[in-house]
Parts: sequence; structure tokens; C-alpha cells
Amino acid sequence: MRLHLVPLLALAASLAAPACAQPAQSVSPGWVPPGADPATGARPGNDIGTGMSLPTSDQAGNITPQDTTSPIAGRLPEPPVGDDAAIRDYLVAARNALAEGRSGEAQEALERAETRALDRSVPLFQTSAPIHDPVVARIRAVLQALGDGDRLEAMRRLEQAIAAGGS
Repeated sequence: MRLHLVPLLALAASLAAPACAQPAQSVSPGWVPPGADPATGARPGNDIGTGMSLPTSDQAGNITPQDTTSPIAGRLPEPPVGDDAAIRDYLVAARNALAEGRSGEAQEALERAETRALDRSVPLFQTSAPIHDPVVARIRAVLQALGDGDRLEAMRRLEQAIAAGGS
């Protein structure tokens, strides 16, 4: 049995050697904007993680394949609630923004509500288990309607999420 293992290891080593011998190359993704750092995609003057990156957008987008026009999602306006707000606060902020035609702000508030709803404590090595939470499902339904461009349906589903407690 060991005699069969030696040729197999030799074959694996010979196949891996040419790949290891090649110089490291920086492969630039095709979607990086002109003038951007190919390693990070950041444009000159944009500091990653500061919330000041480009492009910006005040319209909802990149939610569904149908409303995705760019591989780079625009930075959306922040909702007028604190970073430590409750899920319900984000949902109310989304409703107010959507009612006033600020779909980008509504999307940002919904995504923050979803993130807050996904915060959880799990046993070690069980982090891959999906979350089946009605709050998350309601938020995703609102986002889906928003991504489909159906503002009335998004508002209806958002009202239902708020009424259901959203916390």
C-alpha cells in the first residue's frame, strides 16, 4: 500500500512545482474604476471604512439582479437613528424615508435593521446554521419589493413588519 503512495506524492509535487515557481502577479478585477487602487478598488482620496467612499447614491439599488446596474454599489444615505438603534427604530426610519421618496435611505435603514436582527449568539462550531427568523424574513420581503421597484408593496410590507413588533 505504501508503494502506491510514493508515486502519487511525486506526481502531486511535480504538478505543484510549476505553479509555485511563477512570480506573484497582481490581478486587477475588470470592474475597478480608472485611477483606482487595483488591490482595494478604492479611488484616490477615498479611505476604506470611513463611510466617505464613492460612488454615492440616494436611490435604492443593487438589491435584486434586475436593479443591479453596477458591480459597485453606491454608498447610501444614513438613516437619522443612531448606530445602536433597535430594529424597530430602523424600520420606522425606513418607513419615513420611503414615504418621502428617499429610497436609498430606506434601503440603508432596512439593511441595518436586518444586520441588527442577524446579531446572535451561537454555540461554538454552529455558526453556519442559517437563521430562520420571521423578522429577517419580513425585512427581506420589504427589500425584495423595493428592489422590484414596487414602492407601494414595500410600504405595505414595511407597515406589517413594524406592526409585528420588529424587535
